[in-house]
Amino acid sequence: MNPLQAAILGLVEGLTEYLPVSSTGHLILAGKVLGLEGEGQKSFEIVIQLGAILAVLIHYRKLLAERSVGLVKGRPEAVRLASALAVGFLPAAIVGLAFRKTIKAHLFGVWPVAGALIAGGVLMIVVELWRKRQHLDGLHGLENVTVGRGLAVGIGQVFSLWPGSSRSMCTIVAGQLSGLSTATAAEFSFLLGLPTLGAATVYEGYKARHELLHGGGGLELAIGMVVSFLVAWAVIAGFLRYLKSRGLEPFGYYRIVIGALAFWLLAR
Repeated sequence: MNPLQAAILGLVEGLTEYLPVSSTGHLILAGKVLGLEGEGQKSFEIVIQLGAILAVLIHYRKLLAERSVGLVKGRPEAVRLASALAVGFLPAAIVGLAFRKTIKAHLFGVWPVAGALIAGGVLMIVVELWRKRQHLDGLHGLENVTVGRGLAVGIGQVFSLWPGSSRSMCTIVAGQLSGLSTATAAEFSFLLGLPTLGAATVYEGYKARHELLHGGGGLELAIGMVVSFLVAWAVIAGFLRYLKSRGLEPFGYYRIVIGALAFWLLAR
């Protein structure tokens, strides 16, 4: 991998990590187009998530500081949010650790990703149409994220272990179905990404440290992280503004088109 390829992958990661379109799926497809393959490539795609994680820390620095102080002081809203995040983190952490090797061996391919992109797109469209028909807006504000809703989102996050399904899509849709507004579900999804993506990044970085740093690969890794951080920071703010007045339907159609295009290219 050269610096330009690393920057492209960082751009793809930053653009797609918090949108419900699957960052892993897009990185796998981008890697295929760039001619990048192998275990080191798969690990690189996971570890550059650190840039996107830092973007959430910066964007929510005030909220996180307030909730941290509140947690120390035992304030109910802070304890409730922390408990919801802890409960939401556990399901995917347990399943991910148990099936890490199986997932990397069998699901990090273009065919599984393309199928997951289409299936996720259909699911988002169906859920959005159902919510409109039922005139459901959902509860606004992170104070409405209970432990039960956190668990529901955490169970939804388990399905995101299939590359192409999208962690953002699975958690936002689960949040919607639990009674949250789309914007609040997205905010909780971003915060839940801190322990989830953080744990995956640290674990994968340690396990694959030799492959990632072999032959001076540290420069490419740094480039990927910096680019993903800058792009993700901009995407988070824009996506939240968008969700305050609109839904996920357009992203569903986009996923179907990209998935179908991937199938068509593979069949040629």
